[in-house]
Amino acid sequence: MSLSRRGLLAAGGAVGALAATSATPAAAHTGRGRVRTGFERLAADGYALLAGERVGVVTNPTGITRDVRHIVDVMHADDRVNLVAVFGPEHGFRGTAQAGGSEGRYDDPATGLPVYDTYLKSGRPLADIFTASGVDTVVFDIQDAGARFYTYIWTLFDCMQAAELAGKRFVVLDRPNPVTGRAALGPVLDKAFATFVGREPIAQAHGMTVAELALLFNGEFLTRPVALETVTMTGWHRSDFYDETGLPWVPPSPNMPTPDTALVYSGTCLFEGTNLSEGRGTTRPFELLGAEGVDRRWAEAVNALDLPGVRFREAYFAPTFSKFQGRTIGGVQLIVHDRESFDPVRTGIALLVTAKRSWSGFAWRADNWIDKLTGSTKVRTLIDAGADTDEVVGAWRDELAAFRAVRRRYLRY
Repeated sequence: MSLSRRGLLAAGGAVGALAATSATPAAAHTGRGRVRTGFERLAADGYALLAGERVGVVTNPTGITRDVRHIVDVMHADDRVNLVAVFGPEHGFRGTAQAGGSEGRYDDPATGLPVYDTYLKSGRPLADIFTASGVDTVVFDIQDAGARFYTYIWTLFDCMQAAELAGKRFVVLDRPNPVTGRAALGPVLDKAFATFVGREPIAQAHGMTVAELALLFNGEFLTRPVALETVTMTGWHRSDFYDETGLPWVPPSPNMPTPDTALVYSGTCLFEGTNLSEGRGTTRPFELLGAEGVDRRWAEAVNALDLPGVRFREAYFAPTFSKFQGRTIGGVQLIVHDRESFDPVRTGIALLVTAKRSWSGFAWRADNWIDKLTGSTKVRTLIDAGADTDEVVGAWRDELAAFRAVRRRYLRY
């Protein structure tokens, strides 16, 4: 028996992807087996789902095996897969671009594969890219962060829509929601406020995996459903945080360095809609918040609310880029001490309410970006009117209940 060089490389990659490894302390603590991603299951089945197809992959640096090889490198080295193209989202396929950027069109130096840029492309222009690439099947494998305004889920939506327009099959390889899939939280998008940080009416913290979202998009929002296949995980439970999966973490974007960032992100990203820093340019983005002139009174005010699972430390920091670059500012650091009871969206609202009350310089971004992030004018107008945290959170009770009912139909774990 002989193997080609590609076959030998693929064998090593597949073994690395599928072989048992020693459990991490967190995984051992759960007493459960390790999580196998959608890609692991696809590889274990010899890529049968892709047999005879010209394949293109929508992915970024998070599309890795358990031994941290990129799935594009593994599949390219395997004679059983006819991989002909890669499609890069925001930040790019190899992850070289900052927020709001992409890598453009180029040939990947490692594989020679053509890489096409999908960022901010949708509809017919994106469908034309799929057609020009020559693929039959588009595969999606990107780690999400669990929030409506994290753009990769809308890359998923746009690519599904474009694949249908181009007559392509679409396959989603599932990965964990890093902040669990226990519940949907927060306001639901009003379609009048649809943008790339929220195309369709889902909750701010959706509590779903990317495969579940794909099923939801196909069943509820796409005018014409795409020919969709999903490869689910095994071993993942809806109550699992990322460090309980036994999987390696790769930052899905430059300002999402750890699973701790993802834990708070669906609440504190709302500060992008204000004149305060959301911590970009620090080692703790979205966990550090502040501005010039903010002092201890903000931490005191939000600690007085006794929010479940979190405390707030008076903090001073100097962002290296983004808002207040190179200037020392004051604010708070979130310290989550009980992630089971922590509610990121309620916490984000409480921080907005107390920031406005304790710092006279508070302002919304002039373009009312907060409305795009929260999905309507409700949060901004209620806070401006002096509403407290309970009043703001109560304003989305009915719409959230309706979304939760729809969501249940698409859950697979």
